[in-house]
Amino acid sequence: MTARTVDIIVCTFRRAALRTALDSLMAQKVSADVRLRVIVVDNDTVPSARKIAVAAAKAAPFRICYIHAPAGNISLARNAGLEAAVGDWIAFLDDDEVAPPDWVARLTEAAQAARADAVFGPAVAVYPEDAPGWIQAGDYHSNTPVAIDGAVKTGHTCNALLRWEGSEWQGCRFALSRGRSGGEDTAFFYEVAGLGACLAAAPDAPVFEPVAPQRLTLHWLLRRRFRMGQSHVSGAVGPFARLELMLLALAKSGFCAAMMGAYAMDGPRWRFWLLRGALHCGVVAGCFGLPERAHYGV
Repeated sequence: MTARTVDIIVCTFRRAALRTALDSLMAQKVSADVRLRVIVVDNDTVPSARKIAVAAAKAAPFRICYIHAPAGNISLARNAGLEAAVGDWIAFLDDDEVAPPDWVARLTEAAQAARADAVFGPAVAVYPEDAPGWIQAGDYHSNTPVAIDGAVKTGHTCNALLRWEGSEWQGCRFALSRGRSGGEDTAFFYEVAGLGACLAAAPDAPVFEPVAPQRLTLHWLLRRRFRMGQSHVSGAVGPFARLELMLLALAKSGFCAAMMGAYAMDGPRWRFWLLRGALHCGVVAGCFGLPERAHYGV
């Protein structure tokens, strides 16, 4: 694996935390033969992130590019970043995340070790002290790469590195139809894998994401889990694959309902099975093609 140039795409939407994310990227320690560039894509109606990006660029040890790509559709922003990317590899970081100084180095090492075309690191949730105990114990907000039958089949854009320049999937783009509901990254990486990309996990390359107070509710988690289930369906190609997935999800939903009954007097465990059930119900809804609710840009 040769990663001489890495373009890091950071899509943003009205978040002051962007500056903290950029500061963490400016502190990256990479070998002398690796060149970094950051592409900030502002998805707001007005160019609200321009001042932050310009100020960061003045202090950065590498180039920071700013693109205004309005509005309220994260897929549109991600695609603008892809259009601007010219690196051998591209990386993705969310605008509310903090990357340790060795983040890029660890991602590239993981890709080399696994001979992978894409690697995904964990996004570790950082909870405020007053977060509900059951949420902290369950760690429902962290995002960790999942292997199915021993293989990583899709990924996320909150912490990723992808071979890009000259790749077979350089023409892939994020679906605009998912740009307000979420799950566009799941579908994107399913498509990339379908074109022959080898995907792998990079467990030793975490980033850290403070959890916003409005996300510390059961209602928010239920909506997220349900949408995640809907997005998972994008990996099932053809009617028979969807039918098989739906039947499996129905069975799992029934099991979760039974476990909810068994733990009706145990609040944390009851919520755990409720959230798992919401995920599988989302899969069933996705198999039926039910529309996904807007979560982004509202």
